[in-house]
Amino acid sequence: MNRSDAKDKAKKLVSQMTVEEVSSQLRFDSPAIRRLGVPEYNWWNECLHGVARAGTATVFPQAIGLGASFDAELMSEVGDCISTEARAKYNEYIRNNDNDIYKGLTFWAPNVNLFRDPRWGRGQETYGEDPYLISRLAVSFIKGLQGDGEHMKIAACAKHFAVHSGPESLRHGFNAICSLKDLRQTYIPAFEACVKEADVEAVMGAYNRTNDEPCCAHSYIKDIIRDEWGFEGHFVSDCWAIRDFHEHHKITNKPEESAALALNKGCDLNCGCTYAYIMKAFNKGLVSEDVIRESAVRLFTTRYMLGMFEDTEYDNLNYLDVETKEHVALSKKAADESIVLLKNDGILPISREKTKVISVIGPNADSRRALMGNYYGTASEYITAIEGIRAAAGDDIRILYSEGCDLGREKPDFLSREYNRLAEARAVMERSDVVILCIGLDETLEGEEGDEGNQFASGDKPDMSFPKPQQKLIDCAIQSGKPLVVVVMAGSAMDLNLLSEHSSAIMQAWYPGECGGSSIGDVIFGNVNPSGKLPVTIYKSIESLPDFTDYSMKGRTYRFLEQDPLYPFGFGLTYGDIRIESVKAVSSSGRSDVIENGIKLSVTVTNKSDCDISEVLQVYAKAIDDKDEVLNSRLVAFRRINLEAGSECEFTIDVPSGAFILVDDAGKKKPADGTVELYVGFGQPDKRTYELTNKHSITIPV
Repeated sequence: MNRSDAKDKAKKLVSQMTVEEVSSQLRFDSPAIRRLGVPEYNWWNECLHGVARAGTATVFPQAIGLGASFDAELMSEVGDCISTEARAKYNEYIRNNDNDIYKGLTFWAPNVNLFRDPRWGRGQETYGEDPYLISRLAVSFIKGLQGDGEHMKIAACAKHFAVHSGPESLRHGFNAICSLKDLRQTYIPAFEACVKEADVEAVMGAYNRTNDEPCCAHSYIKDIIRDEWGFEGHFVSDCWAIRDFHEHHKITNKPEESAALALNKGCDLNCGCTYAYIMKAFNKGLVSEDVIRESAVRLFTTRYMLGMFEDTEYDNLNYLDVETKEHVALSKKAADESIVLLKNDGILPISREKTKVISVIGPNADSRRALMGNYYGTASEYITAIEGIRAAAGDDIRILYSEGCDLGREKPDFLSREYNRLAEARAVMERSDVVILCIGLDETLEGEEGDEGNQFASGDKPDMSFPKPQQKLIDCAIQSGKPLVVVVMAGSAMDLNLLSEHSSAIMQAWYPGECGGSSIGDVIFGNVNPSGKLPVTIYKSIESLPDFTDYSMKGRTYRFLEQDPLYPFGFGLTYGDIRIESVKAVSSSGRSDVIENGIKLSVTVTNKSDCDISEVLQVYAKAIDDKDEVLNSRLVAFRRINLEAGSECEFTIDVPSGAFILVDDAGKKKPADGTVELYVGFGQPDKRTYELTNKHSITIPV
């Protein structure tokens, strides 16, 4: 159903409601209006990396892992898979008269905020630190979720508008101050793409204020999202964020004032309880009936587009369509593509012929929680790291296991001494040819503060350090003198300085989903060639970053970094040797055409090795004479490619017009002045990437 027809039906339905009935429909837990045939509906549903909190579903890698894939096509497939399972589960719930939370068709995903600081606990929910990467992956994901059928398959939501990325502990009263340049250049491009390219059905506001205005009642909702971008969907508050207006931001005095402010500024739906005061606000003359009805029309337009009041093409989906073999295989593929190989001195892939005993050590080696991240569903089967390693190793290699330490506690239980599991770890390592150390975090140590799905309310990290028990275990592993392969399972950058110096190999596996252990094992033994790329910078030190509360982009992310990173954004090793032989422009008719339409590049690539390789072509841009350019360079195009062993192929990659557009200090877009250099390679055109890969990017002046 197109939006125009849905809106007409919504207007007709809402016109039959009393103002009291209308106001009741603007809450996330909307009650039934039985006289009009309107069933109760709960708008709160989650699908960050699979249908979450609603029973069985395929669990994909956490969003940051999906970001590491640099694969927009994969994101569309993942989105389509999730929406199929969401519809199937919804159909079954409706048949059983279950209208509870997490069982609807309006999903509050993706999170398109910028991962600007590694301390942020919710950074794992994002696709990384680059606005272009976030935009491309989010657009594909949303299109996969919403579908292209007669009815919208499910409704997606881009969150959290607009300048929001920690600290978690301050979010309810925090005021994020950013320049118009940073706003337009960094913080909102992904939201713009979600609205203008993906037709995302909903946008969610953040808890904090941005430049003095609360995000859920900001002038940007009307001025930018609706008037400038043409957004026609609905705007929803973050959960209990409107209550923050009077309790924490202190910009209103009473709940009815907060409700009125949010409604008048364009917030249609309240996740929380403050819109229970709408009628009080209405009776005081703080909000008009027209405003209340306008929000209800937007919400019912969404419900009609989803086909909630009629038969749809998705009605035959059922529980047999949940966590199918095909969906699980897709989760495995996503995990394969998400793993980033940061270091390899040649030990990987491990030789089955030369290796007899392997020790698998660490608190994340046999942890299901370390597969999941946050906002997850329930898989019917989980494959942990040690299970995947054992399966990939085969029967001729003996696998020894020791947990080595607790994830974060110095005493694993009340009666034991501190670090009492280290002795076993030492014994196991002594008997091994190779040590595989599985360390990192899980949602108990990084996540959303106060999240009901996280009983430990972990919030932000204080720094990039591994927990103290794991530091002790790392020291033991290094002291063993055995070849050391490190598998880091975490949703953010960790301090890898010591391990980078003393290990043979390092893999960043993120939170890799239900099949994550299989992917880890397959990469270690060469059944899968690693191909993930860092969607974030791994810094040498947290001390090099500005204060966590500073929202200026100066000194943050690869685009503005003023010192060398330990491992740069866009970096990731493979097995074998793949080279770019030549690059040429194939679709340009002059400067004005490039600025308007972009440019197409033809890239010849050779695989000089005896194994098939999957890689990510990356194009960066820099206007070398324009003061409005970023400090370093910026990602403007990428494409995942596959080459058979010993082959040479020619690939085209489209560089969009946005590569040649900059943002000035007033927040206005403008064509770049002078020459724009394009850098084509398998990573950034920076010194550190060259040091790690011995590969230069090829420069194309435009």
